Parts: sequence; C-alpha cells; structure tokens
Amino acid sequence: MTRIAIVGVAGRMGRTLVAAVEQDAEATLAGGVVEPGSSLAGADIGELAGLGKCGVAAAASLDAIVDDFDVLIDFTAPQVTLANLAFCAAHGKRIVIGTTGLSDEQLAELDGYRDQLAMVFAPNMSVGVNLTLKLLETAAKALGDEGYDIEVIEAHHRHKVDSPSGTALKMGEVVADSLGRTLKEHGVFERVGQCGPRDAKEIGFATVRAGDIVGEHTVMFATEGERIEITHKASSRMTFARGAVRAARWLAEQDNGRYGMQDVLGL
Repeated sequence: MTRIAIVGVAGRMGRTLVAAVEQDAEATLAGGVVEPGSSLAGADIGELAGLGKCGVAAAASLDAIVDDFDVLIDFTAPQVTLANLAFCAAHGKRIVIGTTGLSDEQLAELDGYRDQLAMVFAPNMSVGVNLTLKLLETAAKALGDEGYDIEVIEAHHRHKVDSPSGTALKMGEVVADSLGRTLKEHGVFERVGQCGPRDAKEIGFATVRAGDIVGEHTVMFATEGERIEITHKASSRMTFARGAVRAARWLAEQDNGRYGMQDVLGL
C-alpha cells in the first residue's frame, strides 16, 4: 500500500487529489499540508475535501508528517515545488510533480535532483493526454514536413496563471522533436499587427482564458484542401488526480531518476 501525502490540500486540486487517493484501493492517504499560516492546519483532510472525516489532520509543514508518507504529490507553484523537492531528496522520499510554469533555470534545478531521488514530473497527469502525445508524435512524423502548418490551441479557466499551458508546451515539444525542430527557434507565441506571412516551419500557439474551463487542447495540422485536428478535452480535475495517484503508486517501486507519465503508462 503506497502512503501518499499531498501539498496544498485545501486548494481545489488538493481536494480533488484527496478524493482520488481515497478512491484508490492500492493507496492510502498519509498526510496533507496547507499553506504556511493557514487557519486550516489541524482540520480533518477528508472534511476539507467534502468527503467526511478520514482521521488525517492537515499539517502546517512537511516536517510534521515526514515519517508518515512514502510519496508526495505536488501541484503547487514553481518555488514551492522546488523547496518540496529539496525536502524529499533530503529525507529519502519520492515525489510526483504536476506543477507547471517553471522557467528554464527552475527546470534545470529540478533536473539536478534526478540522481538524488525518484520523481515523476509531467505537465499533465491525464492518461488521455499522454496517449494524445503519442498520437501527435505519429502525426507529426507523417505530416509535418509535407506542407502542413502546425498550430496548438489551448483553453483554461480564468484563474490559470501560466500561458501557454504546460500541456500545450509539451504537445509543441513532442511535435518539434519529431520533426527535428525546437520551440526556441520555431515556436511562435504571439502574432500582433503586421507580422508577415507564416513561415513553413512555425509551430504556433494560441491561448484562451475564460470561465471555468478545466482544460482543452487541440493540435491542428492544416494544408491546402484538408485539416487534421487532434483534441483532448478534460471536464473534471479528477482525470489529472487519478493519473497522479497512479504515478505515485508506480513511483514507489522505482529507483532514483526523473520519469514522465509516458514511463508510468509504458508508452
């Protein structure tokens, strides 16, 4: 039985993760942490998630539950995640990271821990999204250098702070890698005014932020006479939460290293 702890347990994603762990027959909820200074420290985690009492109290810090868990799940913010990563490395814990919006420097810092602990880092934990990434790899190799323009369109709720989404960037990276391109050279993230005609090798990104959209991603391959679109739509955060719990169970049996959801799913 994998003992799982959750960071940010009082937030929307944290509450969904609590429910996902409680529904998983091979995992147990070992702890949860609220933001520093939160008045919710000491509250029953199950009640915070709307599930009723589960007998596990929310902690004010990871130090308070360090002996209770095997794997930490973190869907927070870059600086918080890096601090939690350092904590897990220092205490022999594993960590599943769903945080997005990390800078190149922060990604390099994260990668520096790959030999110190086992981690799963993925911009999207959904099984469906990760299957979509494999489909995009196949489509890009078949279409991308044959006159097809490639555009990535994503939509999320109004509260999302990073843009484009980590999932959109990952989709673009998969397409770019399949074609021997890079997003640094060929990614186009803004088109305003007289920007000129489209370059054949561009990979364009468009972003929508509105309402309570959980997450929608489409990659378009368009040429004269036809358009192919590969789309994933999430209607509930539970799809990400269940994927994260699945990743935590898998990670509990792995050696030190940095893994992705493709590894978890055997893709």
